Amino acid sequence: MAAEHSAPASANDYIVHHLGFLQHETPWGVMHVDSIFFSVLLAVLFGGSFWLAARKATAGVPGKFQNFVELIVEFVDTQVKETFHGSSRLIAPLALTIFCWVFLFNFMDLVPVDLLPWAAGGVGIHSLKVVPSTDLNVVFGMSITVFLLVMFYSIKIKGAGGFAKELLFHPFGVWGMPANLLLNIIEHLARPVSLALRLFGNLFAGEMIFLLIAVLTLGWGAAELFSWGGIAALFGQIILGLAWAIFHILIITLQAFIFMMLTIVYLSMAHEHH
Repeated sequence: MAAEHSAPASANDYIVHHLGFLQHETPWGVMHVDSIFFSVLLAVLFGGSFWLAARKATAGVPGKFQNFVELIVEFVDTQVKETFHGSSRLIAPLALTIFCWVFLFNFMDLVPVDLLPWAAGGVGIHSLKVVPSTDLNVVFGMSITVFLLVMFYSIKIKGAGGFAKELLFHPFGVWGMPANLLLNIIEHLARPVSLALRLFGNLFAGEMIFLLIAVLTLGWGAAELFSWGGIAALFGQIILGLAWAIFHILIITLQAFIFMMLTIVYLSMAHEHH
């Protein structure tokens, strides 16, 4: 596991400490154990809660949780019907999974920054990162999966020859084959990169702001905190944290929606013929 970290002595040490992953060396490289743990935990939470809602669904007056689940499913289904013009039984469940899973990833950013690392420290874990979408391995893993699905459906729907013709002859025709191929390869490769970095950048920035708010009273003792200046700083810290958390709810929802919508758009384009 990762080496132990001593208590942060400065704002810089505090931030670096919170940005560190719980790592484990394997023959294939370094594994981020915390990212894997929280990704699986949130997947089980999402899948289990929706499964329970389906098991307890009633045709009569639905409960609050059934209403909530039906609202999300209907919302995602509407987006798929309006955007995806092909025929596939995979797209709607995939879009629902992406939206809910990424939203839960992002929602972990609203958990107080010291709460779970402090709890983990009680059992001897001295480095813990709880937001999977701030791990490049996670976001690139999801975006590359989407990319592979796009490639699969592009070849399945258009055929290997049809997809090759699209790469070679679009948009400049037969005389522009080298430029066509170069532009299309760049376009296809840019999609997973932009998909991953957009999500990572927004959530990493949000996490950094929470950490910067947290260091406002870092290292203050009881004497400083209970002075007039300390009370004012603590009050300002609470107000700033609350304001950013409320605004961040919009960001985490929007980023989950964007990731879902771009996935639907890319898969819809894979089902279309030029």
